[in-house]
Amino acid sequence: MYRLHFAPDNASLPVRLLLESLGCAYETSLVDRAARAQDGAAYRAINPAGKIPALETPQGVIFETAAILLWLEERHAGTAPAPGTPQRGDLLKWLFFTSNTLHADLRLAFYPQDSVGEAPALQATLHAHVTRRISRHFAILDDAAGTGLSFLNAPAPTALDFYVASCMRWAALYGPGGTEWYHACEFPHLNALARRLEDLPAVQRTAAAEGLGPTPFSAPQPCNPPEGSAV
Repeated sequence: MYRLHFAPDNASLPVRLLLESLGCAYETSLVDRAARAQDGAAYRAINPAGKIPALETPQGVIFETAAILLWLEERHAGTAPAPGTPQRGDLLKWLFFTSNTLHADLRLAFYPQDSVGEAPALQATLHAHVTRRISRHFAILDDAAGTGLSFLNAPAPTALDFYVASCMRWAALYGPGGTEWYHACEFPHLNALARRLEDLPAVQRTAAAEGLGPTPFSAPQPCNPPEGSAV
């Protein structure tokens, strides 16, 4: 049994999707963002960085989204290439591109005050620069998704699929600078991935549990969770 420390529609989302897809036994523990529970001593004892998610396992706590996803894929023999197989390196480079490049830049767009303070002009400048970069990141991933990789936009869903689709959702919904810069129609291979994932029972269960709506990736709606807050 695992325990996923989560908040609705946060970086815990791809982890929950993968847990559901793998058929893992797990329970959830809400990190109440509205009460800033991620900054409290209780949660900091679990994840000293105060970030969501964290996964409690029989081997200890794991945090950082990409690390949890990779650990789960390896431990439960998911559909991604296993260590030692020819495509393993390709999986790792795209997984960490999504984590260290795409997701990191999304965080800059969502929380500009953490980088440049509260000055509106500085935030607007940051938003303009970082959203151009994010669009390029999605274009790069869209090209990769059209090349026949076995772990991105392939018939069997992987941790990387869930992570990329979650990033697409967040780009379409969040950020103080607005989302007009994001044009999902520019990424046909990623949109095909999004629509296919939405048909999966694991995605439907997760969407219901977190209030994500019937088309959480291809036509996302604001989160309406039964518990907790997305922001």
